[in-house]
Amino acid sequence: MIFLNGQFMPIEKACVSVLDRGFIFGDGVYEVIPVYSRRPFRLEKHLRRLQHSLDGIRLKNPYTDDQWKELIGQVIDKNESEDQSVYLHITRGVAKRDHPFPDVPPTIFVMSNPLLSPSPELLEKGVAAVTASDNRWIRCDIKSISLLPNVLLRQMAVDAGAAETILIRDGYLTEGSASNIFIVRDQVLLAPPKSHLMLPGITYDVMLELVAENHVIHEVREISEEELFSAEEIMLTSSTREIMAVTRLNEQPVGSGNPGAMFRQLHQFYQQYKATHMRGGTVG
Repeated sequence: MIFLNGQFMPIEKACVSVLDRGFIFGDGVYEVIPVYSRRPFRLEKHLRRLQHSLDGIRLKNPYTDDQWKELIGQVIDKNESEDQSVYLHITRGVAKRDHPFPDVPPTIFVMSNPLLSPSPELLEKGVAAVTASDNRWIRCDIKSISLLPNVLLRQMAVDAGAAETILIRDGYLTEGSASNIFIVRDQVLLAPPKSHLMLPGITYDVMLELVAENHVIHEVREISEEELFSAEEIMLTSSTREIMAVTRLNEQPVGSGNPGAMFRQLHQFYQQYKATHMRGGTVG
């Protein structure tokens, strides 16, 4: 069951006009919220990021936070899985094809899919990644539905039999095509700083909070291309993939070629956080 413009319906019944500006221009934003044991993960943070994206494209938020929370709860209740991935999609609405903003109601679409945690095999062996020049626009902090550059970059990884494409702009690491990236150098965890060139990841924030709480030595600073290629460990984080070790980069082993000690520590921290805050504890 999905929600579209005020109505719940089976996804097979959902229809959107071909003149919707999301279809014509990619004029809209989205948000993805993981749900554990039917409890949305860091909902306040996701709604804050949604507001940031809406502000970035000058589109008024159609709902208050309380209305979003109620709607998301209804979508969760109407779908069967205990763990879900809730997708919010808001476009500027339906109007004749013309670039200036129309005065029309927005299109609001919410759906949920089962959320599957990374398999034990991937956690044990890690995944491969490739690198590419970050050729996206300069407002990557907006979670825009205009994702063609990300799609093309991610397909580069698929074509190479890899799980992710890690992006480099002007000699520095930005993020993955659909993830944030951490590295380890000299046993120090490094994370690139938030800017308009990367999406402010919710899982990225959680990881930095957890390492601070557990007194793990870390720095948030620009990471050079050379530091990426000589890293002892590389990790990717996202709402749907949580945290995963990158054990091969451009067909070369990262460190020992196996998930490292820092990854195993951070993965344990994250699972403990979920167990405490989501699996019968308080909502994080």
